[in-house]
Amino acid sequence: MSGRAFLGVESSALGRRWIGPGPEEERLADAMAQQTGLPGALCRTLVRRGVAVPDAERFLAPALRDLLPDPLVLRDMDRAAARFLAAVRRGERIAVFADYDVDGGASAALLIVWLRRMGRQATLYIPDRIDEGYGPNVPAMQALAAAHDLIICVDCGTLSHDPIAAAQGADVIVLDHHLGAETLPPALAVVNPNRQDEDGSLAHLCAAGVVFLMLVEANRQLRAEGVQGPDLLAMLDLVALATVADVAPLIGVNRALVRQGLTVMAGRQRPGLVALADIARMDAAPNAYHLGFLLGPRVNAGGRIGQADLGARLLATDDPREAETLARRLDELNAERREIETRVRQEAMAQAEARGLDGPLVWAAGEGWHPGVVGIVAARLKEATNRPAIVIGLENGIGKGSGRSVSGVDLGAAVHRVAAEGLLLKGGGHKMAAGLTVEAARLPDAMERLGELLARQGAGSIGPQDLRLDALLMPGAATPALVEQIEAAGPFGAGAAAPRFAFADVAVTGQRRMGEQHLRFSVTDGMGARLDAVCFGAFDCPLGPLLDQGGAGRLHIAGRLEINSWGGRNRVQLRLEDAARA
Repeated sequence: MSGRAFLGVESSALGRRWIGPGPEEERLADAMAQQTGLPGALCRTLVRRGVAVPDAERFLAPALRDLLPDPLVLRDMDRAAARFLAAVRRGERIAVFADYDVDGGASAALLIVWLRRMGRQATLYIPDRIDEGYGPNVPAMQALAAAHDLIICVDCGTLSHDPIAAAQGADVIVLDHHLGAETLPPALAVVNPNRQDEDGSLAHLCAAGVVFLMLVEANRQLRAEGVQGPDLLAMLDLVALATVADVAPLIGVNRALVRQGLTVMAGRQRPGLVALADIARMDAAPNAYHLGFLLGPRVNAGGRIGQADLGARLLATDDPREAETLARRLDELNAERREIETRVRQEAMAQAEARGLDGPLVWAAGEGWHPGVVGIVAARLKEATNRPAIVIGLENGIGKGSGRSVSGVDLGAAVHRVAAEGLLLKGGGHKMAAGLTVEAARLPDAMERLGELLARQGAGSIGPQDLRLDALLMPGAATPALVEQIEAAGPFGAGAAAPRFAFADVAVTGQRRMGEQHLRFSVTDGMGARLDAVCFGAFDCPLGPLLDQGGAGRLHIAGRLEINSWGGRNRVQLRLEDAARA
């Protein structure tokens, strides 16, 4: 890359090159500050996100009514909403078949809560991850069809041709977002922005976003009949949770859904989320980090290593006592999940390192690895190597795996291609995540072929990811007021990275470990200013030893600013992501 690295950091402790704002970005940020009166640091953040000066104010206050698409732009939406409402009017028996992750659970809860407000009930069915695997299966669909008039598959079903065909006697609606094949299953309606005959303009929606749009259309049809439907804005906390936990990009309408959903969540009206927030010790207004790293993993825990429907039941319940019981159980399962994950992660990383980390695909497979944690471990391998990663648990000659990708590499399409070629028993997903089932004997060939396809997308040429920085700050400038101003450009997450700031030539003091892996410390600039900092996973990488060395000299450090609320006080904290010797 041409040009001098930011602060001269060509290779940091993590092997990354630091890239700062260029002259054009600085010019645009200065112009935005002059024309809008917005703080300079906020203007630099907006410019980095491609926001033009005339659009700045509107970007900072995204209105859902302006960004929400007409649900009918999605194929089959009119048919799905009309059939759904017909079942409600006639009092038909409705079943909701959902995936076992947060997106599936939140999607199911949206339907169950909406139906409850209309005086109707629904049967919830979530398959067991180990015994049944992902998505509809023939025995389950046959049993549901025998006892129900309508089956709604959420966050699954787009590739389930045989199971849906087996649902004789019931209509099936699919509300999904996973990549579709050339042919669709024989359902009454398949609403999916990632069908091959869609234009892709809403491909960033998660399943809960698709379900929400169907409920918007249902409410619109009810209004045309003079009937007031349930309050959909009050359900946006569920959509926000699913969007962040499913790592859907926070762009377009997703950004407005999450932002409004966080406001709804702060009102603490949903018993399940209140109980979960309390047990996770959330003592501040919810933000995207809380959804992705505190609430999401706990909702997921039931589907990963426990009872598959616990998360959906928690999100759907209106009973505070039941919510407290479910939240406590999910918290216990999440602690157990972390222990299992640690062991599998260590084994998978050792295996991947032995195989080599410089190819287009990083992968590992192990006998007895719990299928509930392979997706999390794949995400850890991806983060550590900046490569698409797949982790597979083997049992009885069959491997069940999960993969995570990096920006610009469509893993779901590649997995789907390898499945179509017969090297996988089944496989699919979307750009950033995928799942697969493979015979152990065909595993090396399948991974080699997958690597070939990913290499064509450029995965093999990816080096350590450059660290893009928004600005250079002094520790004394990192104030609560600045963080609040920056948060106005949020929420931050996938597709909308939080701004990163560099602090030059600082000394590290007051190091103290948190458990085995994490490190708290402070930095000073020699002029009296001090900034608290935390480095999670410090001792899983070179950062821990570097920061923990007393008298190691002065450092350049970089990371994201956040508010740390403790004991009724708000203090700024740097979540450190990288460091280099000054």
